[in-house]
Amino acid sequence: MSMPHTLQIPTESLLQLGIAESVNIHYQLNPEELVEQALERNQGVLNNTGALCINTGEFTGRSPLDKFIVKDAITADSVFWNNFNIPIEEKYFLQLRTKLLNYLGKKDEIWVRDAYACADENYKLNIRVINENPWSNLFASNMFLRPQDEELEDFTPDWHIIQAPTFKADPAIDGTRQHNFAIVSFTHKTILIGGTGYTGEIKKGIFTILNYILPHDKNVLSMHCSANMGDDGDVAIFFGLSGTGKTTLSADPNRKLIGDDEHGWTKNSVFNFEGGCYAKLVDLTEEKEPEIYHAIRPGALVENVGFIGDSNEIDFSNTSITENTRVSYPLDFISNAIEPSIGGLPKNIFFLTCDAYGVLPPVSRLNAGQAMYQFISGYTAKVAGTEAGVTEPKATFSACFGAPFFPLHPGFYAKMLGEKMRENNVNVWMINTGWSGGGYGVGKRMKLSYTRAMITAALNGQLDNVQFETHPIFGMQMPKTCPNVPREILHPRYTWANRDDYDMAAKKLAQMFVNNFEKYAAGVEDEILAAAPKA
Repeated sequence: MSMPHTLQIPTESLLQLGIAESVNIHYQLNPEELVEQALERNQGVLNNTGALCINTGEFTGRSPLDKFIVKDAITADSVFWNNFNIPIEEKYFLQLRTKLLNYLGKKDEIWVRDAYACADENYKLNIRVINENPWSNLFASNMFLRPQDEELEDFTPDWHIIQAPTFKADPAIDGTRQHNFAIVSFTHKTILIGGTGYTGEIKKGIFTILNYILPHDKNVLSMHCSANMGDDGDVAIFFGLSGTGKTTLSADPNRKLIGDDEHGWTKNSVFNFEGGCYAKLVDLTEEKEPEIYHAIRPGALVENVGFIGDSNEIDFSNTSITENTRVSYPLDFISNAIEPSIGGLPKNIFFLTCDAYGVLPPVSRLNAGQAMYQFISGYTAKVAGTEAGVTEPKATFSACFGAPFFPLHPGFYAKMLGEKMRENNVNVWMINTGWSGGGYGVGKRMKLSYTRAMITAALNGQLDNVQFETHPIFGMQMPKTCPNVPREILHPRYTWANRDDYDMAAKKLAQMFVNNFEKYAAGVEDEILAAAPKA
């Protein structure tokens, strides 16, 4: 177990874990070394700006039905078991851990990295990542926080991630659904990932465990959100599902970026869990997303993109492999990112939704009950795919704006959110980045310039003293005026040519909310139930 490197390889603890002595350990390599090794092994190519471009293989996205949590004394009564939090017996975890370590033990070489999550020192979680290829290790280097060399001298991992894309489970004897799996054991503090090269499983595995540990054990609200901070220290949080504008709207040149995806909210701060960003690349342009565009440079890892002709220039519109094309890069690739990535307490929270039915107002203020209800609902509505002739929008509800990653009952997180909102007197806004004047096919998409103006007005306190009116069905407060936004678009009903059609569409959407919420009703308080729309 040796290699030329200035850092001491944690040989003894790896042997105790079950890594064979004969394996060549590549420990804590820097990005340049990892890229060079991936190229030497024909596992990727460089694009014209110097980023490593790889293909993740069979899986180009997460596989939620193949992610399991070991059901044991710790989790049996605390995890909210459902279609995302799927139980598996401990015997299968132990069996697969042994098989996975034996599999890696027969390799000529593996890659090991020590890193940590949580920018706030009080909640730091040490992680040891073991990979079977260099580019997965590069992803871990980009996405987790990177310790200084002196911190590695007495580094003790709190959790292990053991990942081997080419190892396949046998569902008949391993308790899995198919050959790929991601399994979390809170007792053994280990995440096993096999049969999939999609790097997002590494990142979301740690997010899942933090979404259990921080709220359940540390009284810290964990959030699937982006966050930024103004010059006077005021923090804004942006919740939203994919396609609602979370990354775009938090990337404000006038504010500093805390992070784009995963955060914790303590008694006195908001902090980033991660050390990097994992951004979507589909239809990326320099004009729309300059920071992401320029982050595609040496050290970045690009996944599953196509190229223009025979060149090495990325074709961002090419979705022949997947629509979920991605790039990971360290947070300091973003020019206005805060280091360390910690901000003060939030003054404003934004729930972003892309309502393709054209029902919800473009900006509205929520009371505490409504905020908790909308948080648990996690609503957006997308246009249903690109298939010819399909024009009907499709409602999507994802609890806490990230249901697959939250092991506890959504009501647990919502209650914490409500308490923190009240303690800190936080404004909560719903922003509809979707359609106005009718649903998809009739109305028009809300202009980004108007959405930015609404958010800026909320952040600057310009909506504090304007007149509001109540939405008759959803109950939120809609401002009658907003700087730099036409008055006539602020009440969605008045933008429709036929207001009876609007009323019908609003009642239909309200019923979808009510139907979706039934599965959570038993675990929430009356204040939240009272905030349901009037279907």
